[in-house]
Amino acid sequence: MNVSNNCNASDLELYHHVRLIEFALYSIIFFWGALFNALALWVFFCKMKEWTETRVYVINLVFADFFVICTLPAMAYLLWNKSTRGELCQFIEAMYFINMVVSIYIISFISIDRYIAIKHPLKARTLRSPAKAALLCGLLWVFVIIGATLQLWKRHAALCFQTYAPTPTALTLLAIFFVFTLPFVILTFCSTEVIKNLKKHLSTNSPEEKLIQKAVHIIYANLIVFVICFLPPYLGLLARFIMESTGATCFLLYVMKNFSSMMRCIATSNCCLDSICYYFVTKEFHEAFLPPKPSTEKTDQIQPLQVHTC
Repeated sequence: MNVSNNCNASDLELYHHVRLIEFALYSIIFFWGALFNALALWVFFCKMKEWTETRVYVINLVFADFFVICTLPAMAYLLWNKSTRGELCQFIEAMYFINMVVSIYIISFISIDRYIAIKHPLKARTLRSPAKAALLCGLLWVFVIIGATLQLWKRHAALCFQTYAPTPTALTLLAIFFVFTLPFVILTFCSTEVIKNLKKHLSTNSPEEKLIQKAVHIIYANLIVFVICFLPPYLGLLARFIMESTGATCFLLYVMKNFSSMMRCIATSNCCLDSICYYFVTKEFHEAFLPPKPSTEKTDQIQPLQVHTC
């Protein structure tokens, strides 16, 4: 049984106060996101001295987040004016979803890279290199662009960024698995294993105990931010799929559309929160904003851990 025939696209408009909150949140995210990501681009292009695997991943993350931020003014305008899915809307939709997916997977790649470097340091010499990281990121961009374009091309919706679909589709479940579930499993597994490995050093009275504790806290923070930003939207997507499959009432679909719109704002805020990762993951940010510290044997020992804390 499908969605009630009494429902159509015009019935599923957002509450006015939800649209106001959505517009305000996108404005805030755009301001801080543009500031943080522009700052990150300046550091990477003006302060970077050499390429490493981590920096390759993070600079791709910066670009993905920056492109999402660039879509927000047009996205807010299209949503506020309840625009139809014209050419501009389809372009903005594609830009938004492609870069959001790339951002999610780059976060997963960083966790895998950190896992290999800390758990398998000997194998890391052959598995990790800036060239391999660049190739992996390049393939990711290609596959995501092709996949997202095909999915958006088959999408039949009257309004721009409309989450309602007239009939349930298996593509929804595939999107939930590949866009959230798989990256979340990878991130959780790698983060858990790295934390276990780092905590082993805490019981050995290591002189780097404070740094290890800091690294563990950062990994926990990254995982929590990922869950907060991306779990609610994809739970909402799953709930919408179930509602459409079981023949939900217009009222429930109406509530779900408003919920999904708010959760999309939360997911987009990850483009600002990623900037925290930029600071902790590369020493260029420390060198750019903090006074230089004298080089000592202890700092040389700490640096490898610092590079892989985010």
